[in-house]
Amino acid sequence: MNRRVYAFNDALDRRLMRPVARQYRRIVPRPVRRGVGNFFTNLHTPVVLANDLLQGKPGAAAGDLARLMFNTSVGLLGVLDVAGAWGLPAHREDFGQTFARWGAGGGAYLVLPFLGPSTVRDTAGLLVEFAVDPLYSSLRAFGLLSRKDAQRYGLMALEAVQLRAQLLGASRVLETAALDPYLFTREAYRQRRLDLIYDGHPPAAGPEGADEEGPGFDDFDEGF
Repeated sequence: MNRRVYAFNDALDRRLMRPVARQYRRIVPRPVRRGVGNFFTNLHTPVVLANDLLQGKPGAAAGDLARLMFNTSVGLLGVLDVAGAWGLPAHREDFGQTFARWGAGGGAYLVLPFLGPSTVRDTAGLLVEFAVDPLYSSLRAFGLLSRKDAQRYGLMALEAVQLRAQLLGASRVLETAALDPYLFTREAYRQRRLDLIYDGHPPAAGPEGADEEGPGFDDFDEGF
């Protein structure tokens, strides 16, 4: 099942997302693209801040709160990353990481339609984030949203194109380095999530190669 969904996502990416991202990257100047990326990063900072607190990281929470305040005000709603220039780095926290810090196992590896690699735990985290809807909530808080659906979906599309444009280089690496792109993507995702959960210091593998994900990190492919 995972491979079938992966094939669907790959076909959609090749026929739609990648060409659009290439045109976006060709037409839009780099400083503008950077500003767009900064803007969306700032919109998601409240979710990062909430997960800092849920994971018991007061230092990171203080830094992200300062980033949100400085970038929203001095940085023109986040278009300029003035906090980063002042030595306040951005953090990457989400509800999937929070569930991991609370002891939840990763569960089966999944490939979600349109969204890509995930696990049972990370999918649960995505559901929480979708319920919170940080994009809509932040825009409403900043007074930038009047017609919910039209503006929100337009911004979601812009964010998707922006993110895809940032990953064009990774696509070339995947195509040239991987004998099996599906397996390469699965292992890269697994290692990236471990790195994020442990803030860049994942535990060493056990004698049988076990790690934090435990025996629940299975590939949901067999029998389909």
